[in-house]
Amino acid sequence: MNLLITGGAGFIGSNLIHHIIGQPEVDRLINLDCLTYAGHLENLSTVAGHPKYVFEKVNLRDKESVRGVMSKHAITHIMHLAAESHVDRSISGPDDFIHTNIIGTFHLLEACRDFWASDFVGRRFHHISTDEVYGSLGPEGYFTESTPYAPNSPYSASKAASDMLVRAYHHTYGLPVVITNCSNNYGPYQFPEKLIPVIIGSIMARRPIPVYGDGMNVRDWLYVRDHVEALWQVLRRGRVGETYNIGGNNEWPNIRIVELICDLMDKLASHLGGNSRQLISFVKDRPGHDRRYAIDSTKIRTELGWTPAYDFERGIRETVQWYLDNQEWVRRVLRRT
Repeated sequence: MNLLITGGAGFIGSNLIHHIIGQPEVDRLINLDCLTYAGHLENLSTVAGHPKYVFEKVNLRDKESVRGVMSKHAITHIMHLAAESHVDRSISGPDDFIHTNIIGTFHLLEACRDFWASDFVGRRFHHISTDEVYGSLGPEGYFTESTPYAPNSPYSASKAASDMLVRAYHHTYGLPVVITNCSNNYGPYQFPEKLIPVIIGSIMARRPIPVYGDGMNVRDWLYVRDHVEALWQVLRRGRVGETYNIGGNNEWPNIRIVELICDLMDKLASHLGGNSRQLISFVKDRPGHDRRYAIDSTKIRTELGWTPAYDFERGIRETVQWYLDNQEWVRRVLRRT
């Protein structure tokens, strides 16, 4: 496959490239990224010289440039991760989310329709999305692939719209697509504005750790290295036209995540002085804050045999240690925001 990964310099994208670039099925791997605040080529320094790897600095909003990449590299497979994804930013400035997540996806789908024409044999468009498109759960139940969409933020609404476009291009034009919706990811290279890096950074600076509302919003946490293996399995073996939910079966209220990381930091970075829980500071809840997400990943486990390889204790410990060991990366990333 000549595989195009959009957003490959971001958090999940860079972990995906590290995970699959050595796979024998991949003849060439093209990373399309416009390097916004969340995309950093430092994430890929160890693969930059790989003979299979090509980087194209292209914005999905530029329709002709997207077409040029498709033609130049004779793309056969796409894993579409590029998206504006920070909920708080979508509340304060939704424009970028509409243009990148919806219009950008449209440009990519149109390029596929043009260059693959009616010969879809050996082609695959994998759209990577989020569980936030389903809205908010009560204390019971799980999101399944048949859960109706009910997005509550500009971010989740833009992702829901892009999901629907991908689905429509399959049903209208026969485009060979698969869609995945995942739960909250954590792990190396996650942008420092996200919850777990914010907790770690706040503890290191001995500043207040902000916790929205009462801290009891629940999320299902999935280690990014488990997620990218699931994505690879779906690209190769998922059924065309199907959606697969990917979750960690690992629900935690936000406040318990904060407390866990405080305790881990006190062990792994004892020189900071300990007693990190005293830094917890409850702040006004954000608008439209969904109460609970939880994924039923029975379908991908049953059909493709995927299960998470990392338990949460191991994954979160590795994540905290990675941020402790890579503070220069954090500083470089934050200087560009």
